[in-house]
Amino acid sequence: MRMLVVGAGSTGGYFGGRLIEAGRDVTFLVRAARKARLQADGLDIVSPFGNASLKPKLITATEIDGPYDVVLLTVKAYSLDAAMKDFAAAVGKGTMIMPFLNGMRHMDVLAERFGAGTLVGCTCHIFASIDEKGRIVQHNRLQEITYGELDGSVTPRIEALDAFMKTGAFGTRLSRHIRRRMWEKWILLATLGSSNALARGSIGEIEAAPGGTHLALRLLGEAVSVTRAAGVEPSEAFLDTARTTLTAKGSPLTSSMYRDLQAGNAVEAEQIVGDLLARGRKAGLDLPLLGAAFTNLMVYQNRISATR
Repeated sequence: MRMLVVGAGSTGGYFGGRLIEAGRDVTFLVRAARKARLQADGLDIVSPFGNASLKPKLITATEIDGPYDVVLLTVKAYSLDAAMKDFAAAVGKGTMIMPFLNGMRHMDVLAERFGAGTLVGCTCHIFASIDEKGRIVQHNRLQEITYGELDGSVTPRIEALDAFMKTGAFGTRLSRHIRRRMWEKWILLATLGSSNALARGSIGEIEAAPGGTHLALRLLGEAVSVTRAAGVEPSEAFLDTARTTLTAKGSPLTSSMYRDLQAGNAVEAEQIVGDLLARGRKAGLDLPLLGAAFTNLMVYQNRISATR
């Protein structure tokens, strides 16, 4: 099995690098500048599970020589259109596309471009970044990928993918409920990001402020109502964990979207909050807090877009 990892940032670089360590056939699709840097310096991982220095196979879009068995899509949602053009030549009749993107809009876009049969559902959990030396730094021990067929079946191709991914280098899980898991992750990301954006603080700071817990739980309720309107019922175990996570005293937790906002970078506001809001309104739901959060984030997003 051959895998093409689209993007060699903190997430794609980490998981792709660990697969290379395990002897898997992995190639990174990158821009010319990123290729030059990785060729010169290598791909370095700094992790509590052990550091690694690798010399991965690297190609640019014009160098794709034919279809791959798996395309692991690890770009930000706002880069999806450009990425699809870049990796299109790598998608053949039997190719599986496994996206690490958040929300659900990307699944519709990818299905329209490449066909629904190419898609594998997936959720990814890791906290990593690229430091000033260009190294991928893993900040805690969370590293798990869950994947599965969107209809819940266990097919020969998903079993082959499962065997490919099971290296022992990170957690993997083949799920028969991947669509629900994707929605659950979206609920948590939208609630966390909206809470951070509206209150401009971490979960612990929000909890300590008057009305903070109420804000977080109301946002969670709005996100869950959209999910249920879409015909997906979150598990009680997930909801219990979400309530605890979003109201934990002293928690430093923030969303990656909020960290991007603090750093002055583009944010996935439309994909994580805006699309959830649009789906809910289409279903006739009243979502005042998600609406306020989306307006807040888009004011920021429009401001930085105007300066670039």
